[in-house]
Amino acid sequence: MGSGPLSGLEPAAATEATGASVAAPASRAWSLPRLRLPIGLTGVMAVVIGVLLALPIGAFLLVSVAPRLFAQGNSWVTLSAIGEALSGPSLHALADTALVGAGAALLALICALPLALTLQRTNVIGGRLWQFGVWALLLAPSYLVALGWERLFEPDGVLIRAGLNVTAFQKVLYGPIGVILVDGVKGVPFAFLAISAALPGLGSSFEHAARTHGADRLAALRVVVPILAPALWASFAIVFAETISDYGVAATLAHHAKFPMSTFSLYEAVGNEPVQFGLAAGIGWTLVTLVGIALFAQRRAMRGRSYQVLSGRTRPYVRLKLRPAAQVGALLGLSLFFLVALGVPVMGAISASLLKSLGTATHGFTLTFENYTRVINESELYEPLLYSLRLAAITATVVMALSVPAARLLTKRGSGLVGSALDLVLLAAVAVPSIVMAAGYILIWNLPVMHAVGISIYGTTALLTIAYVAGALPNNSRILIGPLAQLHESLLTSARTHGVGNAVAWMRVAVPVLSRYITWVWLYCFSATLLELPISQLLYPASSPPISIAIERRLENYDFAGGTAVEVISVLGLLAVAALVLLGYRLLAPRGWRQVGAAT
Repeated sequence: MGSGPLSGLEPAAATEATGASVAAPASRAWSLPRLRLPIGLTGVMAVVIGVLLALPIGAFLLVSVAPRLFAQGNSWVTLSAIGEALSGPSLHALADTALVGAGAALLALICALPLALTLQRTNVIGGRLWQFGVWALLLAPSYLVALGWERLFEPDGVLIRAGLNVTAFQKVLYGPIGVILVDGVKGVPFAFLAISAALPGLGSSFEHAARTHGADRLAALRVVVPILAPALWASFAIVFAETISDYGVAATLAHHAKFPMSTFSLYEAVGNEPVQFGLAAGIGWTLVTLVGIALFAQRRAMRGRSYQVLSGRTRPYVRLKLRPAAQVGALLGLSLFFLVALGVPVMGAISASLLKSLGTATHGFTLTFENYTRVINESELYEPLLYSLRLAAITATVVMALSVPAARLLTKRGSGLVGSALDLVLLAAVAVPSIVMAAGYILIWNLPVMHAVGISIYGTTALLTIAYVAGALPNNSRILIGPLAQLHESLLTSARTHGVGNAVAWMRVAVPVLSRYITWVWLYCFSATLLELPISQLLYPASSPPISIAIERRLENYDFAGGTAVEVISVLGLLAVAALVLLGYRLLAPRGWRQVGAAT
């Protein structure tokens, strides 16, 4: 996948391509073969991914064993930082993190399996609406979900001021059970998507066979679920990895509950004076190791077993028509889940933003729009919000431009050793917590050698934007692998046969086919970046705080009502941008573009 169509051709190949008779110079007979460097798409992406991901993450993890290499100590080789990460408070935080990760993954699996079966295999009323709720939960930042719970149930919170006694539930929420509950509910969309992807290929044959032999619907379900073991294990591993790498809940609910988590311990190691890069890197190694253990357990459970059920004889699955009583039960179950997953945090945020003097010594339950009027008239709202909107749009556009070639490289056969290495780096980066990557950016771009060569971007908007791009690229490039894998090479070959180059072929053939998916990648990246917290907290310029930092500052100053009002306004702004993008695509994109991948 190197250069242009005729670049790098030997004379014999050029003769065959042009039909002319060309005599090769005699010196060519004995010259050494030219070294074919990995230029073109592979080379460019190797440089981009190497600088964005491999360099900062690799250097940060390396500082724990070779601190002198980065001017962080006197030892060339040492294991003292890893030993410190495996002792004392850091070990306690690691044990809590593993407990929460396993508990949240199990809870997410228990909720996602019936949710996927109900929405994918039955004719439950409002199926699309419920699926929209899953996507809304996926895009909601974890720290906003946790803060919504806190605003309702915290001491002197909304419910306490309303005269309700929730002391017993406070003890549950501010502890391991509450942290597992919030993280587990937040992990349901990941498990749901993994299970939903496996259900269509299962068909209905096994259910029909079980029913033919006298099994009722519950017994038939017990036959089907074990066949989904790969998807179930994958769901467990994904949610476990997402939970232990999450910073939002660790910095809010878990921190306020005095329940230490490793991601917050890592932040304290690099966010406080003196900076302890060695300890932070040691904690980073423990988090990466936990993810590796989860992936190893998944692979070990699948070893020696076959789950091949998709073949040419697989019957398409048929949605089960629920009886009225079953419809009522399904709707009640779905309503209960989304009430807990989305209703409680949304109710907490809106009610707290309307409550007068929340977070102050003044008591009472007076609802008012004064908080919105106050924050709208202050520059501390619109300046950070406009700043974050601009950075999110830039990040989403850059990630969209990089995700397409990255996914193309991962799906193209014969990409060679460099392509395989890039695949490994992108896959590993998905499992690395974003706060680990952000700490790596602090380490690399603040080295004296960077300033000596004139690269002084530490503490600037440029570095924050680059870190946003690096954090979003692995997941978004993976999202596009499926659509790009389905793009047949013959489409591009036909375009090139008619005399257009690679770039024009992509613009006229591939982009229309992929436009719907590219639009969703832009929206997903924009939504995740606008309210992003861990990277922002470590890398934001002191004079230009993003909106997530503006929210955090208000909450730290006990302006709970004002901070929550900023949260609500930010989410409304996010929804407005998403609606404009989707409306613009519907109005401006040609009809043929919109029909690709659309349901019939």
